[in-house]
Amino acid sequence: MRVLIYSDVHANWQALEAMAAAVEGRCEVSLCLGDVVGYGANPNQASDWVRAHSPVVIRGNHDRACALLDGIQWFNPVAATAARWTHANLTPENAAWLQALSAGPLPFHDFSLVHGSPLDEDEYLIEPAQAAGAFAATTAALHWFGHTHLQGGFTLADDQVSAWTTVPPDAALSARHESVALPLRPDARYLLNPGSVGQPRDGDWRAAFAILDEQAGQVEFHRVPYDVATAQARILEAGLPPRLAERLAKGK
Repeated sequence: MRVLIYSDVHANWQALEAMAAAVEGRCEVSLCLGDVVGYGANPNQASDWVRAHSPVVIRGNHDRACALLDGIQWFNPVAATAARWTHANLTPENAAWLQALSAGPLPFHDFSLVHGSPLDEDEYLIEPAQAAGAFAATTAALHWFGHTHLQGGFTLADDQVSAWTTVPPDAALSARHESVALPLRPDARYLLNPGSVGQPRDGDWRAAFAILDEQAGQVEFHRVPYDVATAQARILEAGLPPRLAERLAKGK
């Protein structure tokens, strides 16, 4: 089975639409690791698509905050403003759906799904030491996580944890659909992040997602270009903070 795994859409309809077009007919199932809403200007379009296409969706911290205003006190002022705007603009159906989402970890086939970390749904897994703690506390060979907006992850092999990213340092980024394949070693364990569809923060502005090919035993990490200018315009038209529009073009 080929499985689409994506995260952190953040109400960016243009990026989500580009991902959907890129994977059409290529996967049997799609799974979402959370943060469907927040920051972007199209929370209902994004929620409607995810509800229709992904049978398993993990709760993200922005989903919780936008639906319930729960945890908003920990947000920075820009994120808090966006959460309040989203809360006011969600349809009752989408607000109820977001409220009902389950926190991870959730199992699917032979792997596990979380938003932040297997230990804490709000933890940012960034350093190898954090990943080592997560590996030590769990038994699954493969975990999928989001939250950091950084495509890549951690490998545990030969008692060593290594971190890696799909974005080469100082690389000139193209406006093409590109992918990187990762063969999964049977003697290793993995914490993998598909990256953010709607607001990447790894220096690559293109929408990020991953496809797990269970039969081949490998993961494809994808980046696809999308209409950033329209996404920025929608944010500004909605009266959301301009910073949310500006950062899209930089992938930061």
